[in-house]
Amino acid sequence: MKSQKVRLNKFIASSGYCSRRKADELIEAGKVKVNGQVVTELGLLITLKDKVCVSGEIIKPQELTYIRYYKPAGYITTMDDEKGRKTIYDILPEEVQNLKPVGRLDKDSTGLLILTNDGDFINSFAHPSVKVPKVYRVCAQGKLTLNDLTLMEKGIEIEKGQIAYALARIIEFEGKNTILEMVLYQGLNRQIRKMLDSLGHSVISLKRLSMGPVDLSGLKKGQFKYIKPKQLQEIKNYLKKLNKIN
Repeated sequence: MKSQKVRLNKFIASSGYCSRRKADELIEAGKVKVNGQVVTELGLLITLKDKVCVSGEIIKPQELTYIRYYKPAGYITTMDDEKGRKTIYDILPEEVQNLKPVGRLDKDSTGLLILTNDGDFINSFAHPSVKVPKVYRVCAQGKLTLNDLTLMEKGIEIEKGQIAYALARIIEFEGKNTILEMVLYQGLNRQIRKMLDSLGHSVISLKRLSMGPVDLSGLKKGQFKYIKPKQLQEIKNYLKKLNKIN
């Protein structure tokens, strides 16, 4: 109902603009207007009749949507690209063009992406403090050793002052290459590729199999499926439990 009152930060988050936490920061910074007036009061209650602008952009709540998507290789995970490269939005259907990814996969990687217009969900899933395990299947050039796996678990400096960690196990050797399962709790840019490069083993292929309780089951490359309410609640319960642990 239009007369129903809701907190301003929740209203902004329900538009998919950002999380509630980020909305509070924007409110405190004087970037939010309600009915043409700058507001800085956290916890302000508004109705759907009120006109809300963030940094000059009119904000409207929308129905929250969540999908699982099997990203193919050759597309970057962003809404637009200044270099003119193909993005996942060039191939996603129009009905889900407004959804944002929870984390990213680089152009040459394939596998699971979660997309949604729920800013709070993105923040709760992708925030570094939550440490959601992400599982990958990787084909690496050359034959890795148990020492390589130990080094990845202990941590490898992939950039100056940036230490990356991964749990890895060898699934099999395929000719001169190694098939690995790798589990990450971080989300550093091109983390797996940089870690393996530093060990002298370039990545041939990389596929994300799962993010926490969400996986690729029932999906073919390039397909997406809506996350149903029951599964969504299971994911949210999982994240709450993980938050308590961390």
